[in-house]
Amino acid sequence: MTQDDKTPKDDAPKPRFQRAPKPAAEAQSAANAHPDGVRLSKLMSERGLCSRREADNLIEKGWVFVNGERVNELGVRFPRDVDIKLSRRGEALQADRVTIILHKPVGYVSAQPEHGYSAAVELITPDNLAPGGKQGFQRQHLKGLAPAGRLDIDSTGMLVLTQDGVVAKRLIGDDTKVEKEYLVRVEGKLSNADLALLNHGLELDGKALRPAKVQWMNKDQLRFILKEGRKRQIRRMCELVGLKVVGLKRVRIGKVRLGDLPMGQWRYLRDGEMF
Repeated sequence: MTQDDKTPKDDAPKPRFQRAPKPAAEAQSAANAHPDGVRLSKLMSERGLCSRREADNLIEKGWVFVNGERVNELGVRFPRDVDIKLSRRGEALQADRVTIILHKPVGYVSAQPEHGYSAAVELITPDNLAPGGKQGFQRQHLKGLAPAGRLDIDSTGMLVLTQDGVVAKRLIGDDTKVEKEYLVRVEGKLSNADLALLNHGLELDGKALRPAKVQWMNKDQLRFILKEGRKRQIRRMCELVGLKVVGLKRVRIGKVRLGDLPMGQWRYLRDGEMF
């Protein structure tokens, strides 16, 4: 047999590579999708499965099923009543997310380092883990760890850092109803009328503040309970009624208390603790 017999000259050359057809199980179900529906990532966020960013990651990995069919294309819309489930790997990934309670000292910023100051996340080290917890430090818990809210550089107390987008949204979302409690040492005189204003009636940057709970703890210390977190809110509120803040400590967020956690140390959110 000659070479010409093996490969006829009039035959077109075959491509070296050929893309495999997309498995049917991985294709988006046209019956489920709806162009006028809601983005899948938003539906997952609304149902408390994860944040939108986490949803996009899960979808891209192919770990999300809508009405029993895998969806791995971003931006797909569905009716609100669809059934959404995660694969076992997706559930395991979500279950591994951690939330950390830190007793932040003065001099640390909540988020990115600035003006020569260190970020609070730098305190999340094995040496600073408070004793007594069941969970040991794992370096993977630093990945994607971010503060859920802020605490001013000159304030101390409870700072929450989390890998869980659902926790973050619950604590800092626009519609959050989670209480945050502070002990505030002040200088100056406060009339009953001004105390009433601290509870309700002040505004910052032209926007009215939500009702607060403010009361005296002793002759120079107030307790504030807020359901919002405007920038330097308590200090600015006190300035409006002629008080100077000389110390501020956050001691509670929702149902989770700082307790006796030493300053500069941290712990994992315990099983059963909820904000």
